[in-house]
Amino acid sequence: MSEIDPATFEVVKNALYAAAEEMKVVLAKTAYSPLLKVAGDYSCGLFDGRGEMVAQGPDLPIHLGSMP
Repeated sequence: MSEIDPATFEVVKNALYAAAEEMKVVLAKTAYSPLLKVAGDYSCGLFDGRGEMVAQGPDLPIHLGSMP
């Protein structure tokens, strides 16, 4: 595996975080359940093909423990 420079790392990290944040916004706007829409009781995360988490939104991270 090759080394990645710090600037590229930060750009990719922030892009993944932004994608998870956008998932949160879309879920909140399209949810039918008041538990999701009003209480915000959900979490969003991005996972790779092996099921390893690569990014998570700033939601309730306790839910992410149950994700593969």
